[in-house]
Amino acid sequence: MTSKAQAGTALWAKMPKANAELFALTYGSLVTELVRDYEDPIEVNAQLDRIGHSIGVRCVDEFLSKADVAGMGLSTQCNNLRDTAEVVAKVGFKMFLGVTAEVGGFSQDQRSFSVYLQDNPLSTFVELPSESAQGGDDLRRLKYSQILCGVIRGALEQVNLKVECSIVRDTLKGDEVNEIRVDLKEVLADGAGDDYKEE
Repeated sequence: MTSKAQAGTALWAKMPKANAELFALTYGSLVTELVRDYEDPIEVNAQLDRIGHSIGVRCVDEFLSKADVAGMGLSTQCNNLRDTAEVVAKVGFKMFLGVTAEVGGFSQDQRSFSVYLQDNPLSTFVELPSESAQGGDDLRRLKYSQILCGVIRGALEQVNLKVECSIVRDTLKGDEVNEIRVDLKEVLADGAGDDYKEE
């Protein structure tokens, strides 16, 4: 086990736990309600991504407040996208969801990577129908776990990395693994003090 994986496990042990089944059912209810409200799976995906983004922004604060980064063998600063990807996958996913994620598939220019999840706690007890109950649009375009993409996007935005995330493989659709592709679009300028400058 790497030091990042050990750090994730240690942080998971410190976090308050919710019942996994209740968590999965609550998330399923959220998705069901969004499908009823919006009917278009593409719009449901967008709403899940927005919700996830808001969660991701807050996750960074939680991570920084709970993690004794130096004491867990992690560097206090990620030096490149590979380091950041490792922290997201091995520490973040373990800390907040209790699952082990792997990172790989780095592009040649090191500006994109994939996060692989063997177990997706969001998809427990889930089977996607091909159509909505109202006979509406085809639900095969629904990305049930799109909220995870939003979480990654929001969290990385808080550390000045603008990324695009997409689900490219999904066990709910017959794939052997869940894969989220993350593409770095821009390193944002640090504007932490901009609000405090005198006009």
